[in-house]
Amino acid sequence: MSSEITFPRQYARTQRFTQGAPRSFGFADGRITFLRSKAADDSTTCLWILDPDTGDERLVADPATLLGGAAEDLSAEERARRERSREGAAGIVGYALDSAGDLAVFTLSGRLFAVSLSTGEAPRELAVPGPVIDPRPSPTGEWIAYVSAGTLRVVAADGSGDRALAEPDGDDVTWGLAEFIAAEEMGRFRGYWWAPDGSALIAARVDNAPVNRWWISDPANPAAAPSEVAYPAAGTANAEVTAWLIGLDGARTELTWDHDAYPYLASVHWSAGGDPLLSLQPRDQKVLLTLAVDVAAGTTRELHREHDDVWIDLHPGVPAWTPDGRLVRLVDADGARRVVVADKELTDRRLFVRSILDVADEDVLITASAGTDASAPEIGEIHVYRVAPDGVTRVSAEPGVHTAVRAGDTTVLVSATPERFGTRVAVLRDGVEIAAVTSHAATPVLTPRVELLRAGARGIPCALILPTGFDPASGERLPVLMDPYGGPHGPRVLAARNPHLTSQWFADQGFAVLVADGRGTPGHSPEWEKSVHLDLGPISLQDQVDALEAVAAERPWLDTTRVGIRGWSYGGYLAALAVLRRPDVFHAAVAGAPVTDMALYDTHYTERYHGLPAEQVEAYRRGSLVSGSELGEVASTRRALMLVHGLADDNVVAAHTLRLSGALLAAGYPHEVLPLSGVTHMTPQEQVAENLLLFQVEFLRRSLARPATD
Repeated sequence: MSSEITFPRQYARTQRFTQGAPRSFGFADGRITFLRSKAADDSTTCLWILDPDTGDERLVADPATLLGGAAEDLSAEERARRERSREGAAGIVGYALDSAGDLAVFTLSGRLFAVSLSTGEAPRELAVPGPVIDPRPSPTGEWIAYVSAGTLRVVAADGSGDRALAEPDGDDVTWGLAEFIAAEEMGRFRGYWWAPDGSALIAARVDNAPVNRWWISDPANPAAAPSEVAYPAAGTANAEVTAWLIGLDGARTELTWDHDAYPYLASVHWSAGGDPLLSLQPRDQKVLLTLAVDVAAGTTRELHREHDDVWIDLHPGVPAWTPDGRLVRLVDADGARRVVVADKELTDRRLFVRSILDVADEDVLITASAGTDASAPEIGEIHVYRVAPDGVTRVSAEPGVHTAVRAGDTTVLVSATPERFGTRVAVLRDGVEIAAVTSHAATPVLTPRVELLRAGARGIPCALILPTGFDPASGERLPVLMDPYGGPHGPRVLAARNPHLTSQWFADQGFAVLVADGRGTPGHSPEWEKSVHLDLGPISLQDQVDALEAVAAERPWLDTTRVGIRGWSYGGYLAALAVLRRPDVFHAAVAGAPVTDMALYDTHYTERYHGLPAEQVEAYRRGSLVSGSELGEVASTRRALMLVHGLADDNVVAAHTLRLSGALLAAGYPHEVLPLSGVTHMTPQEQVAENLLLFQVEFLRRSLARPATD
């Protein structure tokens, strides 16, 4: 890739520098499986295997060969799955292994492929009804389950004996798939789970009949019929989800619980450590109920009940059994998120646990940030730790952001640091590095200049990014660009290079860029996350203001008479909120895909922070951007505002931006709207991603060219 390429072009062409980087690691009899495209400008992901003892990497499955050079043909269901998981790559975007790591299965263009990793043979296509979604081999490798047309099916690994295990009994029913809310908000992307011995499955039956129908049209193609979307907006009905025990002969037993009290199936765990576990939540998400399943009778019994007066977050990897049958869970207590094994707390306030990566008899592998009682507080760092009854050991050594995958004595450690671009993937055996996985990701044409700091009385984590070569002693004053996400689940202040690349590019256009992770963002304490309850937007905005004022007070070369803000999704909402609610501080905003009316967003997310619309009218009013009276009040203090929205977005639908635009027009508030035809909540299209950056910087330069006046 030529060094002459511009950052916006490189950023778009490499899909944010993700292409060519290895990911999705698995274990195959001592070897490491992973996905990676062949080059930084190649979006087609292949399946590879690494022998860590020799360092040799072998290409296992190449979509170009398997499809004979034909373009991918994705079903609507598969496109929706990829949208929920924010998957922008092509080719093999996911695969599954049996417990021995010999059989790997995956889909291409809705066709089912299987390959034995031990023989070195070429992948073979299995002739089954399609389009195939989410194939998974049984732990024994004898069978492959998959979903097609809402039917859960099974086929022998040699391609024989294909049959339906559960078929829809209505137009709105599916078996074995995650419903919209589970995939979009609960982190559950699966809808079926194999028994450890491969004799049966637990499968979700989803009935979308109660869910309101929305229609996503393509205004650029008026002849095309709109797409129907079952969208559970806040305060409306969710899909009805039940779980069933299904034998390989198709015999089905419904697993019983109080569905009215606990409508959300948050997770399922089935391992040799004990009975299957169901994790359930009520509509208000203040309880997490763990049930154990009696597979002989199909009945359930309560194993644990966790309650919180605000809400309980869901976390990957728990609840789960250790191999020797002890329950593993996370609990928020006394200012910390703690690992609990068999009712014994193994961590304390020195760590804020982010996720459970692996559970063994001897220890639990986790990711965590420094807690409120850490001896050396870190900013933006996430580390991997081994947690055992006799103590906690940090696995990742370098400052940075780390995660891992583990099987037995082998760990794949994925590390991003402030000192290098992208991620480095090391293979550790008994804690000693024995190999590394090659990355083909591009090296960016710019290097972030980032200062990590804490601002104000609350110690808000911030990243300050200055133009390359800027000298504060020069006398030049820089306009400020706030660049937040600023909300739940989306930390932006991270101790790594790549998360700050786009901010550095904006800085190099003549801005001092400030990123602030205020209250509501993860990684600090449970109280920090939950303090936004019923007041999410206003508190998030106040912390952006406080961070700006605190940082600028110590840096007189920041020109606070010229402050812009940009963001996407929650960050877009925050950007619009900033110029409408605090025009005394913010002078221009680019709001991408903003949630402007909380009543138009989905149930699980919105109700966690705002409650039910009928019960928390004031909370929804405070969070809304489309209140006519408030827009009328701010119309006299007009700040530059650009609204950007993908018209094919089925997550934050374009109605959010259109309603705000209509309300602004009615209030006499000038603004700009940039509609993106055919674009969803992601922007993977190269031309769109590149030009969107260029349009934003042109707008901000124009809007902040001179000190703003009321």
